[in-house]
Amino acid sequence: MSEENKQGSIEDIYADAAHWHVNTGGETIHAKRMPGRFRNYKWYASILWLLYFIGPYFRWDGQQAIFFDIPHRQFHMFSLTVWPQDIWVLSLVLILLAMTLFGVTAVAGRVWCGYFCFQTVWTDWFTWLEDKIEGNPIQRRKLDAAPWDARKIRLKLFKHTLWMLIAIVTGITFAAYFTDAFDLWHRYLTLDAPLVAWVVLAAFIFGTYVFAGFMREQVCFWLCPYARIQSVMLDKDTELPTYDTKRGEPRGKVRGKESEKRGDCIDCHLCVGVCPTGVDIREGMQEGCISCGMCIDACDSIMDKVNRPRGLIRYASEKEMMGISLPPLFKRPRVIAYSTIFLLAVTGIIYGLSHIPPVELSVVHERQPLFIQMSNGDIHNKYTIKAVNKTLTDMHVKLSISDADGVEIVGGSQEVVLQAGRLLPFSVFLSAKPAALKEKKTKIRFILENIGTPAVKIEYKSVFMSPSGS
Repeated sequence: MSEENKQGSIEDIYADAAHWHVNTGGETIHAKRMPGRFRNYKWYASILWLLYFIGPYFRWDGQQAIFFDIPHRQFHMFSLTVWPQDIWVLSLVLILLAMTLFGVTAVAGRVWCGYFCFQTVWTDWFTWLEDKIEGNPIQRRKLDAAPWDARKIRLKLFKHTLWMLIAIVTGITFAAYFTDAFDLWHRYLTLDAPLVAWVVLAAFIFGTYVFAGFMREQVCFWLCPYARIQSVMLDKDTELPTYDTKRGEPRGKVRGKESEKRGDCIDCHLCVGVCPTGVDIREGMQEGCISCGMCIDACDSIMDKVNRPRGLIRYASEKEMMGISLPPLFKRPRVIAYSTIFLLAVTGIIYGLSHIPPVELSVVHERQPLFIQMSNGDIHNKYTIKAVNKTLTDMHVKLSISDADGVEIVGGSQEVVLQAGRLLPFSVFLSAKPAALKEKKTKIRFILENIGTPAVKIEYKSVFMSPSGS
């Protein structure tokens, strides 16, 4: 590219940016709410968050179905218990979620922001209540500008009370995932909750009430890191809400002088009026666009009224707008990379969850000293055994060894009781005659077996140390 073309491109970018309007907090955006298919999608997505509110109250086998037990370092999800030893499964879950987010963004832009993000959903609920209590955007702006009187105080107080109740329930629900939900409510209502519970509640009340009620789109502009890095996830194949400039320009009224020379856009500004972040999609893709599709619903409704085809604003890629056909998803490098990592993570999670043993066994050989030679010549090694019972019932188990002739447990096989959900550390001594040892390090295998049902057999490889082989 020549220097002149580079300079021209830079000037074009600055010229486009000059048309953008970013609300820096000096005004409150009152977006118009109107029906449409993307509005319906938005409602369906937000309904999924109801699972967040009811999740802590499900019971399973007499206990909370979803429970992050931090003091006992356990994560219970229905009949599955994840321990710190299985943290790698959680790591794969986080990778899976990240790849899902990145892959969806590469294909369809910031649809997470527009439909599923908790900031977007809670803001949508708050503004819905605001619309029902204070009226449509025009009425709300008039109310904001009106002097304080009994009516304004009543409406504002009612609205903020409902906002505060939602914030309180949001905070209590989050805390309920980390303790018994019903007991937590009792302790909150009796003012007997621990300090950490009050801190969590205060943080969520502040975050929900302030972010969703007052900051709204400002969180997306200035606080959300995802909004900052989205540009590196998009390419010319990404489907985004796009204004068809060729079809829409020049803008103007449907009827009147030289109306036949005008484009389909009648410059009604309804696409701007329904945007929750105040973006004018006709000025191109901007940081504030969260790909919610509200502008598409608005424009389609206008096109229906003026007898023009829908799709003046639609989900489209940059290549599509230039008349270039899109490659299939399975031929796009980013989609291939994200999908491959996604499938590997899913495979790892399925394998991990299906192979989590009911008992976790670890054996640590004593290092100081590595061995002890008794007065009769026998060699002793000390081991620390740690066994974790991950089931909900006590287990009676027996510890034995194999793979080493001449090496035996001092006192014979040991039997212990593993309490449900507990870690049991204990020590054992192994003994061997020097004549039976052929190497400095003799391979052995510890075997932990359940006495009774269900049948459980866990093995752990270790070594027996001696001064020298015979």
